[in-house]
Order: sequence, then structure tokens, then C-alpha cells
Amino acid sequence: MADLETKSDCCEPAVQETCCEPEAKSECCGEGPGCGCSAGKDKQASTTEIREVVRERYAAAAIDAGSDGASCCANAAVITPEQRAVFGSNLYEDSDRDALPEAAQLASLGCGTPTAVADLAEGQVVLDLGSGGGIDVLLSARRVGPTGKAYGLDMTDQMLDLARRNKQEAGVENVEFLRGEIENIPLPDNSVDVVISNCVINLSGDKPKVLREAARVIRPGGKFAVSDVIADPNMDDATREDMQAWTGCIAGALTRDEFERHLTDAGFEEIQIEETHRVHDCAASAIIRATLPA
Repeated sequence: MADLETKSDCCEPAVQETCCEPEAKSECCGEGPGCGCSAGKDKQASTTEIREVVRERYAAAAIDAGSDGASCCANAAVITPEQRAVFGSNLYEDSDRDALPEAAQLASLGCGTPTAVADLAEGQVVLDLGSGGGIDVLLSARRVGPTGKAYGLDMTDQMLDLARRNKQEAGVENVEFLRGEIENIPLPDNSVDVVISNCVINLSGDKPKVLREAARVIRPGGKFAVSDVIADPNMDDATREDMQAWTGCIAGALTRDEFERHLTDAGFEEIQIEETHRVHDCAASAIIRATLPA
């Protein structure tokens, strides 16, 4: 029998005739035009569908940041103590957390600390893909100093509002938050020195395009330094197809080989992928570094 999860319009009426066992049809299909099973539906969600699910999750996380904290990388909006061990601001050094507003810490959605591995220098221009509440943007701005600049790119209005409030509270001037999608970065070619990201690229429905866009905006000789989730080669199909897991940074993850291949295709070299800690039975957080030819 097909998987029962939610009463939705996943099946057309004609499909309902065969999608459920006869004795379970009432529970599965109910009285509406749809049913709660996955039969008859394309299991590969479109890029647009993925984006909208992620957008809703991020909006909820931004709203929740004023209470107990939140994470896109959890099965619920609020981070539990167990989840804090592998996701969120607890991964940062105490000195970094202490320098930032509490709301920026609570809205931290990441699986690592890309600012700690990007080797940022005074005067550089940095872009954070999927900047969320702004924690990595604000830390980057302090590292590149007043002669440098840090951009944050996010597609969620609630996160952008939160990030701009955090910027004001932190008193950091060399920061600009942009609204947009990481598959279409609203910056010109060769305009940044370093691209960072924290557990966001795996959420995209078109990861090769994200990496090509990163290569486009990075100047020759520039760096790509992100924290992200990488999937084990044996990740099961059920986990990959679960949209709840997709918004939790697991199902959409590339394997190590896939990430390396897409980076190479985008024009990057000197690729390094280093696993840092496990976040799932079938996935791990990793630091991914690469450079563009000078």
C-alpha cells in the first residue's frame, strides 16, 4: 500500500481507484479530490516546489528566532538540545557568539562555521549564500574590516528583516543584505573575493547552477569556502524523497564525488572536502573549499 502521510491532492481521482488497498481507501483518500498517499505523483519535486517549501521553513525559523531558536536543519521549527549539538550557533567560538546579537545566534541555521575556514583578509569582499539571520555576514564584516564589505543573499523576507535588525544592533556598517535566489545571484561578474555559505547549497533544487553562479561572481584567484551537508553514497531513496528531510538539510545533499564533480564543471580547482561531524545516519557536515584559477 502507498505511504500515508497527509491528506493532500497528490493523486488524481482516476489514480485513487488503484492507489490504496480497498479496506484502506476511506482512510487514505477521504472524501476530497485528493488522497494522503504518494501514488500517481512525480517523486522528483521540481526546483520551484523545493524553493517554496524551503522558503516557508526559513520564514518560520526567522519568526521563531525571537523565542527559543530555530533551524532549517531540524524536524521542528525549534532546535532541541540534541539538534544544537550538530546545528546552529553552538558550533561557533564563544568569542564570535558574544560579539553578535542574540537573535542572530538563535536564527543560526548552519551545520558549521564557514567564516572560520575562509581565511578572510582585510579589504576583501565576501558573499554569503543563504545568509539567514546574518550571523556569518556580520562575522565576515568584522574580519574584512572597514575597507572590505560583506554581502548576505537570502530569498526570505522574514530572514532579511531579521538580518537587517541584527546589523543595526551589532553596529556593523560594511554589510549589505540582498534579496534573491542563490541560483541567480544579483551581483555582477568578478565582484567578490570569497563566497561562503552555511548549510544552504544542499537545499537548492539546482546545485550545479548555484556553483556556476558562485564561479561567475568570484574574481580570478578567489575562493569558495562553505560548510554543507554531504550524503553518504548509500543514502536510501526514501530519505532523498522526503521533502521534510529536504528542508532539514539532509535529503537534498550531494555526495562527496557529486560535489567535487559539479565544482570542477563550474571551473573550480584545488578542491578539498573535509568531513567534520555526522548529522544523520546517512550524512555528514563537511567543509568544502575550492579556488578559481588566477
